[in-house]
Amino acid sequence: MLDPEIHKILQQGIVIPAHPLALDANRRLDERRQRALSRYYIAAGAGGLAVGVHTTQFAIRDPIIGLFRAVLTIAAEEMDRADGPLVRIAGICGQTAQAVAEAELIRDLGYHAGLLSLAAMREADDHQLITHCRTVAKIIPVVGFYLQPAVGGRILSYRFWRRFVEIENVVAIKIAPFNRYQTIDTIRAVAESGREDIALYTGNDDNIVMDLLTPYRFTVGGRSVERRMVGGLLGHWAVWTRSAVELLHECHRLVAKRGLSRYLGRAPRGSVVAPKMGLSPSALDAGDTIPAEMLRRSIEITDANAALFDAANGFAGCIAGLHEILRRQGLFEGIWCLNRSEGLSPGQIGEIDRVCSAYPHLNDDRFVAEHRDEWLQA
Repeated sequence: MLDPEIHKILQQGIVIPAHPLALDANRRLDERRQRALSRYYIAAGAGGLAVGVHTTQFAIRDPIIGLFRAVLTIAAEEMDRADGPLVRIAGICGQTAQAVAEAELIRDLGYHAGLLSLAAMREADDHQLITHCRTVAKIIPVVGFYLQPAVGGRILSYRFWRRFVEIENVVAIKIAPFNRYQTIDTIRAVAESGREDIALYTGNDDNIVMDLLTPYRFTVGGRSVERRMVGGLLGHWAVWTRSAVELLHECHRLVAKRGLSRYLGRAPRGSVVAPKMGLSPSALDAGDTIPAEMLRRSIEITDANAALFDAANGFAGCIAGLHEILRRQGLFEGIWCLNRSEGLSPGQIGEIDRVCSAYPHLNDDRFVAEHRDEWLQA
């Protein structure tokens, strides 16, 4: 079972960057820069790290490459040096035998939970998937993972999620289908289960701000039940992480602020209030009043993500796009990936230039420049 202190942090909502992989020009692990990246996230205020996930490149598990243990160990050592507790999450992939072996490894390395990818079980039915998940959950607490099909995930039904949340050792879900219908399916399954101990994290890099501000309300047993996404476990937050921490704090502040702008009261200038649609004043709270600035920022972040993740080319350059930002900041030497065919798509560099110029307030370049040399020390 998950340590109560870690569980509390996870439920409160934190920034969890999906940790990239630092390589040198020979496509070998650059340990100095890998450690620097972990130090950057910790110094930026991230509440945890997710390692061995899609952004870290699944190929680290290839026996010929053999970097899975090494990368997990480096991140664990850097988290050991942090002043306060951090939520340690590691990716778990493959069919059941592989997933069990990875769960045992990450448990032994001191990770708190496994982010369980079902991408390798594309042909499995719901019963087989649930059996697989239960097997892994006997070893380590599990974070469910709805990975979008465009980058290797599979469609997961409401029925699957409704059964999945009955697994006792499920502690959170990363919801990343990049699809509003499937996002609602997942959250409704949690709401209808009655469980309040499962933390919901957005992985929808195309909808970050609105995911964090939206109340998801459902009628369950004749009463209204509301659930919210409390934080993010995101590839997008692998860059400009200091700004991401500030964004999450602002979203938490807005969600917590109640009673200031009820429908019958006076709304602040520049805010958007739900129209009169037969709703009583008690049906509306501060979550229904979103400052226009946050709506603008939502679009800006999604536009920036489209460039970094290479949405125009089916996300082919999503990892290299993140590497390019880290290269520009001096944290990475280059944008190399383990797969030599992976890189920036035609036109992607121009799109990255565009969003960096258009939205300078989204980056944390100054923060990185002030501390980069310190983080890069061996």
